Formats: sequence, C-alpha cells, structure tokens
Amino acid sequence: MSIRDWPAAERPREKLLEWGAASLSDAELLAIFLRTGVAGRSAVDLARHLLAQFGGLRPLLEASQVLFNQQLGLGPAKFAQLQAVLEMSRRHMAERLRKDSVLESPVAVRDYLKALLRHEPHEIFGCLFLDSKHRVLGFEALSQGTIDAAMVYPRQVVKRALAYNAAALILCHNHPSGSAEPSAADRKLTKLLQKALEVVDVRVLDHIIVGDGDPLSMAEYGWM
Repeated sequence: MSIRDWPAAERPREKLLEWGAASLSDAELLAIFLRTGVAGRSAVDLARHLLAQFGGLRPLLEASQVLFNQQLGLGPAKFAQLQAVLEMSRRHMAERLRKDSVLESPVAVRDYLKALLRHEPHEIFGCLFLDSKHRVLGFEALSQGTIDAAMVYPRQVVKRALAYNAAALILCHNHPSGSAEPSAADRKLTKLLQKALEVVDVRVLDHIIVGDGDPLSMAEYGWM
C-alpha cells in the first residue's frame, strides 16, 4: 500500500506537521528525506530496510558515498542532498553559538563539536576560539593524527589564538575508538597548552573529548 493510502494521522509528513519532528521514528524521518520508495516498498519500508542494512541512523548518515550509493534507491543526488542537510545543521549550530556566550549554551557547544568530529575515522584536534564575552570567533582543526594520537604543537595553538585575537578557547578532540575517557597524554597536553596560553593571556575554558556517547568535559570532571 502506498503511503498516500494510509490514514492521514499515520503519514510521516502529516505527523511531523501535527506533532513535530521529535514525534517521528528514525524510519519516518528518513522516509520524509527519501520522499519515494522503490518497486514493492513504500518510502517507510525502504527507510526501515536501509536502517537495518547500515545498523542505524548514524552509520547511514556517516557512510561514504561509495557505501551509500550501493544501496537500492540511494544515488548520487540523494547523497548530495544528505550532505547538504548535514552541513546546514552544522552551520545552524555554529550560528547559534556565535550569538550567545558558550558558557550559557554548554549543550549547544557539545552538540556542535560532536557534529564536527564524531564521524572522523582519525583523531582530530581542534580549538573553538572565543572573544572576551565567550562568543565563538571560529573553529579550526589544528592537527590530524592516526587513529590513536594526534600531534599538537603549543606554538601553533598560541599562533592561531593570537590570529583570532581570542580571549579564551575550548580545546577539543575526538576518540575514534569510541571511549571519551581522557588518557594520561590528554591530561598532560591540556596542562601544557594551559601554561603556554597563559603567557599570552588566553584562558582555556575546557577540553571536550568526543566519543561514541555524549562528549566529555574535562573541566566538569575537575581535570583542569
């Protein structure tokens, strides 16, 4: 049966308009993105099949173009649309942070960094540069390492902080292994960068580590 033949209250698009996007399942949200199904499968049926094939929504969203296009009903146009949606989401989160102090929006900060770093297969170290009111000036990925470690040079971090005329910053990196627990090297690096940035009067507010679950704040755990 086509989705058009379903009762209005059960159609994904109508449900979204009536109850909001949060009321929809992953399959229903994906079905709205897909718009149409394939022979013998409605958009919702196709969405459920794809979620099962990829192992969930996140692996599907983070799939390479090659893997994405191997699935029935997912061509280059759909991949391009999906990447555009994801990039709009990241830019929307960045815009929110530019308007408010990051201290007033800790959840937004973590969501933004998670969107930037969680899908990366290798360890990425970056900085969120802030003005004197702790509003975001910009983000830069400053180092890319292997799956286990990234090389970070304090002089480079100081140089970029001065280029932004930053008053403060938030350090961040991802753990491709999945665990957000900081290593001894992570803690040592944090202390090293704090000391280097103190010399140029730039405060390190936090070091956020992105893993599979919720990002971890080293400041909240008292490790800074």
